[in-house]
Amino acid sequence: MSERNCVLVGAPVDSGKRRPGCLMGPDAFRTAGLAKALIDLGHSVSDLGNLSPDAHEPDDAGDHLFALNRTIGWTKALARTAQEAFTKGLPIFLGGDHSLSLGSVLGAANHAAAQGRPLFVLWLDAHTDFHTPQTTDSGNLHGTPVGYFTGRGGFDGFPEVPNPVPEENVCMIGLRSVDQAERQALGDSKIRRHDMRDIDENGIKGPLTDFLNDVAAQNGMLHVSLDVDFLDPSIAPAVGTTVPGGATVREAHLVCEILHDSGLVTSLDLVELNPFLDERGRTAHLMVDLCASALGRRVFDRPTRSYQ
Repeated sequence: MSERNCVLVGAPVDSGKRRPGCLMGPDAFRTAGLAKALIDLGHSVSDLGNLSPDAHEPDDAGDHLFALNRTIGWTKALARTAQEAFTKGLPIFLGGDHSLSLGSVLGAANHAAAQGRPLFVLWLDAHTDFHTPQTTDSGNLHGTPVGYFTGRGGFDGFPEVPNPVPEENVCMIGLRSVDQAERQALGDSKIRRHDMRDIDENGIKGPLTDFLNDVAAQNGMLHVSLDVDFLDPSIAPAVGTTVPGGATVREAHLVCEILHDSGLVTSLDLVELNPFLDERGRTAHLMVDLCASALGRRVFDRPTRSYQ
């Protein structure tokens, strides 16, 4: 197995939704032994600590605008740090709510463009997060990252997206909570999407393998964004947006094992962990185990592609 330098980036983002607690996520991942798990696999680990958002204009007009401005600050800080982290190894962003992907994917896309390679994004989530600030009924910005990095309009005040991820380069797996506005927008898009009925009927390996074959064929870089709510809440309760019917432990490990076998992963988000809602750390430990599977933990060795 090829050794990598895993660059941990703590992003205690808690401005993308209303239920507090995700700001404790990065330290919960550390406490659950993420660094040791990666080192035991032969990787080195550089921990950049927890970031702070860029300064944003103070706002006295209410919580919504404060959250918007703070999320803009996080997006700027994360995009800049992501590009720096790529020069050191494999960035692993420790969330924090899913609005952190506004910045992590922006930085990944800019880095990929600088390398002359396309960026692909695997979105493992119960939700599509394809809203814009104008279309979301809840106003929660953790439901907007895919809309942002694919170049949808309406993100006034956010950093420009000079290298939007082509819709056909995005694959969503695990969907089971999609509102009408997102359903219509997705119907008009080229985003690949697989809900849990599709997974139940056809399995999880096929759509993932098809997507990875396209990444490899185009010499693409692959950003994986793993939301706790991709998993069924019976096994991963520490999330504020529980949606029954999610991936099982084995389905999730299979996804991560296939990702490792592909040798294509170049950056990773671990998001929406709310330790306040956990049960003696079980969700944090499961997410650490999944990350370890994606980076090479296995029962028996199998042939893998060389890392990109």
